[in-house]
Amino acid sequence: MNELNQPSIIRDIPMIALRGMVMFPKTVMHFDVARDVSVAALNYAMEHECDVFLVAQRDITVDAPDEKQLYGIGCIARIKQIMKNPEGGIRAVAAGLSRAELTGITVRKPFLRADVRLCELKPVSGKAIRIEALRRSAMELFEEYSELVPRMAPDLYMNAVATEDIGELADFFGEYLYFKYDDRQTILDELDPVKRIRRVVAIFENEIDILELENDIHFRVKEQIDKNNREYYIREQIRVLNSELDEEEPDECNIYEAQVRMLRLPEESEEHLLKEIDRLRKMPVGSHEGTVVRTYLDTVIELPWNVTTKERNNLDAAKKQLDRDHWGLDKIKERILEFLAVKQLAPDIKGQTICLVGPPGVGKTSLAKSIAKTLNRKYARISLGGVRDDADIRGHRKTYIGSMPGRIMNAVKLAGSSNALILLDEVDKLCSDFRGDPAAALLEVLDAEQNNAYRDHYIELPFDLSNIMFITTANTTDSIPAPLLDRMEVIELDSYTREEKLNIAKKHLLPKQMKRHGLKPAVFKVTDGAILEIINFYTRESGVREVERELAAVCRKAAKEYLENGGKIKVDEKTVGRYLGVRKFRESDFASEGAVGTANGLAWTAVGGVLLPVEVSALDGSGKLELTGRLGDVMKESARTAVSFIRSRCDALGIDGEFYKTKDIHIHAPEGAVPKDGPSAGITMALALASALTGRKVTGGIAMTGEITLRGRVLQIGGLKEKSMAAYRHGIRRVIIPKENLPDLDEISETVKKATEFIPVAHMDEVLALALEKDVSE
Repeated sequence: MNELNQPSIIRDIPMIALRGMVMFPKTVMHFDVARDVSVAALNYAMEHECDVFLVAQRDITVDAPDEKQLYGIGCIARIKQIMKNPEGGIRAVAAGLSRAELTGITVRKPFLRADVRLCELKPVSGKAIRIEALRRSAMELFEEYSELVPRMAPDLYMNAVATEDIGELADFFGEYLYFKYDDRQTILDELDPVKRIRRVVAIFENEIDILELENDIHFRVKEQIDKNNREYYIREQIRVLNSELDEEEPDECNIYEAQVRMLRLPEESEEHLLKEIDRLRKMPVGSHEGTVVRTYLDTVIELPWNVTTKERNNLDAAKKQLDRDHWGLDKIKERILEFLAVKQLAPDIKGQTICLVGPPGVGKTSLAKSIAKTLNRKYARISLGGVRDDADIRGHRKTYIGSMPGRIMNAVKLAGSSNALILLDEVDKLCSDFRGDPAAALLEVLDAEQNNAYRDHYIELPFDLSNIMFITTANTTDSIPAPLLDRMEVIELDSYTREEKLNIAKKHLLPKQMKRHGLKPAVFKVTDGAILEIINFYTRESGVREVERELAAVCRKAAKEYLENGGKIKVDEKTVGRYLGVRKFRESDFASEGAVGTANGLAWTAVGGVLLPVEVSALDGSGKLELTGRLGDVMKESARTAVSFIRSRCDALGIDGEFYKTKDIHIHAPEGAVPKDGPSAGITMALALASALTGRKVTGGIAMTGEITLRGRVLQIGGLKEKSMAAYRHGIRRVIIPKENLPDLDEISETVKKATEFIPVAHMDEVLALALEKDVSE
């Protein structure tokens, strides 16, 4: 039976749609009505003394809801009283009677009427002890909820205690507590009293968690405000007491002022800082702007304004220090000794800017540390790789939130000296975009004529950088802007020879790795032959980073072996493979044997010189020219030039003059994933093409570099030093070079010149005569 003990269907009952409110049976609710259709429904119900159907809207913003925008379950109520609201509309008091289900809206004007079906309530089922446990649980949660919610009516608790039926208790909580209206609707929708009270318990638990969190946040905020007010009140009391006692206020502003005067700054700079201190003195305690000023003053005071280190002027001691830290590198060592000599004769000479250019792993960064130690200067390093914002160099204006000095001034502060050595690492990797050009910001820093009054955007005061020695490093100068490059003295570092790598590994790398891995010389030894085996067959690089990694691998395995077996460990050329596995590079890789259609070129890259083999196939076809291996536009043009030159030498080479019509020429440079470009492979492609068309082998153990013209002239190329080092590393002892490059041989290492025969040529015919084997049939 339903709650009214009436027929289950009620037709054409006046209906009012509620916004954000839910009516429950056996409860009383006050609500305001403003819509015309709702006011008309109330007036009709009062005049005819009939009940109304109250149902909640799903979306409270809809002014004229249809059936789909109303919840399915509502409440039949009796209007007890209506009164006019002074602000407009009507205020009504209704008593809930019974749940009912909306079956359809029958009339819309002048007010809503609907057919409803009274809901059949399920009886309370289950053990009485469980029902009582649910009731008590709900009451306990209600007590906890009441303590967390302010302005809770005191009689609500008494009414809840007096309610015995758990279904009515759930409705009571849904009506009178501050639940969300959609949670209230879920309570109204549930016809099973046991499930209804369980749903109320779940809502209580969620609401209590939210209220506890809200109260915790409120308490913390109030506690912080009280603390700030208390501190302000105490400070003001101290200030008044000090003024009454005629005592000077020992505050931080006086300390800042004393620190600034101790710096002995120029008058303009000191006056600027004192103004900032006066501003700080007038600011209220706890001011955000005061924190900004304090941070600024702390940063400026920490700078080494008049702090310098005494430089070392002993040339012999400096030379010994450089030789102890690095093997070879004679040119840069000589440049540092020259700087020291000039410093002795002219002490007032300003700082220098040196750019160390060379492939990775040749010791550019470690050399800068050694120079700082040699000169007895403080050292700081700035990594410029990927920097794309000029504010990184010059700093941010201190008015911005989170502003800070630029990298230059930060490095000076970390170094703690105004005559430090600052390393600008990877200067060729600077980027630029819409945020600015950091390379342009470096122009003032590295110019000795301008940097004596360098102004960082954050510091805002002129700082003398002219006594600082700047050293930059780069793999190539191609990506460095010309104005920036013009401010630096470029010193190129060569790739290491085998002998240099051996000495570096013996004197520096191996002792460092042994110390790092806890191996003592008494129990672990690596012979020179083992180190050469690693250099020749396990690495192929310009520097020594890979050599150090391989030595570290040997040390790791040796440490494990020592702990397992004990005894002394000796690694020689025969036992290296036991620690590092099979050789990564073989003798055949050195291109010592000649082949048809294959010639060894030499190329320069940012990581040093490399061997560039070129392969050519001449196949029967229709005269197509195929170029593969990720060749650049310049290299493709060189290939076409080589084909045209060979056509002009068909008779001399005994080639069919129609080959460009009857043969498909395929020119390929291996390692297709690596892009290649430049004109210096011209004579290599021409030689390989001539070999493929004539069937004659290219002489083994020979490499070449040079640009070719249509007339066969061999033009000058760049990067000869690195290219010759690549040939030396690969065991090639004969290198063909353009005759115009003969003066460049003075820059090549003596070790390479003794081991390699350089053959200068002026014309491609000379290359063909030297490198193309004679036909056996001749």
